[in-house]
Amino acid sequence: MSAVRSLVRELVVVRSTVAWHGHVGRDPFARLQLTEGRRDPYPLYEEVRRRGPLVPTPLAGHQTASHRVCREVLRDRRFGVQSEEALNRGDGELSLLELDPPDHTRLRRLVAPSFTPRALAGTRERVGAVVDGLLDAVPAGEPFDLVGALASPLPIRVITDLLGVPDDDSAAFARDGATIGSALAGVQSLGHVVRLLEANRRLGALLEEVFEQHRREPRDDLVSRLLAVEGDQVRPGELAPLCRLLLVAGFETTVNLIGNTVLALLAHPDQWREVVEDPSLAAAAVEETLRWDPPVQRTFRSPHEDLELAGVPLARGSMVMLLLAGANRDPEVFAEPGRFDLHRYADRSAPAAEHLSFSAGLHYCLGAPLARLEAVVAVERLAERFPRLQRAGRVRRRRGGTVIRGPAALVVGQRSGALAA
Repeated sequence: MSAVRSLVRELVVVRSTVAWHGHVGRDPFARLQLTEGRRDPYPLYEEVRRRGPLVPTPLAGHQTASHRVCREVLRDRRFGVQSEEALNRGDGELSLLELDPPDHTRLRRLVAPSFTPRALAGTRERVGAVVDGLLDAVPAGEPFDLVGALASPLPIRVITDLLGVPDDDSAAFARDGATIGSALAGVQSLGHVVRLLEANRRLGALLEEVFEQHRREPRDDLVSRLLAVEGDQVRPGELAPLCRLLLVAGFETTVNLIGNTVLALLAHPDQWREVVEDPSLAAAAVEETLRWDPPVQRTFRSPHEDLELAGVPLARGSMVMLLLAGANRDPEVFAEPGRFDLHRYADRSAPAAEHLSFSAGLHYCLGAPLARLEAVVAVERLAERFPRLQRAGRVRRRRGGTVIRGPAALVVGQRSGALAA
């Protein structure tokens, strides 16, 4: 019941407050969440940066689009992610994204080995096979929705493999995981509230079935490894939120990274041609997309103590909204930051500065190596199999807000004739 009240409050109170401060107060952070920001948030990030390195917002304490300030906060252990709202929920089920050390360190240490580049080295072949199978199912010579045909099913199949979820349950995981992931942009309607609660209930029940199966028959997968230390290193109530996060966060990041990368390349045909001619450039294209139009646009941090940041005093427990996508276009760090150029990251001996799309510091994205791997393989295979790829319809954005950014549908087809010179 408390969850229902919380979601309804967010829907009614928060949205009306956002509308007031956006339309009347012209606060950039509020406007990010209105039609203006959903359409194109980048001019609003520029507006924040013009106002200063750290500027107030009536909705979230302070906001920043400065690369320097964002990076400093993300790496400063005096800041954390533990919000009063999460602590006051009282359900004891905080996900890894809501925990600070020492609990965050303890749980992250258990799952991190499964997501290192070395651990994932053997996964590339599996990812390639999944991509090929999905592309084989695309109707020959007809336009298709890249998101529905490739970007969405790929990460679900890969993460369910790593977790050890049976194939028979992967479709249910995909459906409910996508619904829960939609809450990252905020609840959109009372119907959305109902769908979220129902998806959370179904996913919880499905996870309990998976846990019970793995308790009876341990396997060589992440869930079995976590169950082996349950009660010792994993406390009661921690296992389900941890697995739910791995599922939802892995899905949301990767599906939008693939969609945004293909969308950027097709909007820059000369660079798509370069990837077609040299598919090894796919990695550079993915990295530049992470900088130029990342799937996760912002995050927040809260200081554990009274301190000063960028010359501004901050009280313990206040909020700092880090506009990561804006920081990635900071002209103090990136030359011509508004220009998409895969060659920024093509020269590995002298790459561009570090973008912040996977965060930094203690909360650097656990699944970053896997998201990169899936996106790179997907773009490589597309370039090899669909060299004349082009957009064949209107792009429909995925979210109502701007926390998560990516196309809900991206209809593509192949132009006729030879590849343009």
